Amino acid sequence: MIIRTFAALAVAALLAGCSSDSAQNAAATGQGGGSSLGAAGPGGLAGPGGGRAGANARPGSQEDLAANIGDRVYFVTDSSSVGADQRPVLERQAAWLQQYRQVTVVVEGHADERGTREYNLALAQRRANAARDVLVSQGVAGTRVSMISFGKDRPAALGSDQQAWAQNRRAVTTVR
Repeated sequence: MIIRTFAALAVAALLAGCSSDSAQNAAATGQGGGSSLGAAGPGGLAGPGGGRAGANARPGSQEDLAANIGDRVYFVTDSSSVGADQRPVLERQAAWLQQYRQVTVVVEGHADERGTREYNLALAQRRANAARDVLVSQGVAGTRVSMISFGKDRPAALGSDQQAWAQNRRAVTTVR
């Protein structure tokens, strides 16, 4: 009985930590959602940063990008098109990359848990490509931007509901 209670508490603490990290991560990046999510995006958060790490971030670092610019864009279900509401995030990233010309980045493509592994890997690759294409169209040298697809293998939010899926349909720009 004691072991079951302890196991239940451990699982609850783990899940609470995961949901807290997702909320903090969304707050740190402050990105809007895809077209079906409205301007605020997953979790109703709007605008980059949320003031969490922006003041203490080293210029040109991943923390600087995430807190002050925004490191991710979101997509609608089964789409790899960058929505009009997400394009400004990538435009800010391009301007940031122009400022820090020594920085190279990887655009990570992600998908929600629905669909086969193969489908989600291909969709996530198209999402990474679409985000990269916007960065390059804004003047960032293509040699500075590589891509990787994680499909559904690295969810930002755990759960099988619309809110979790919306947070997992994304492309994340990470500093190398």
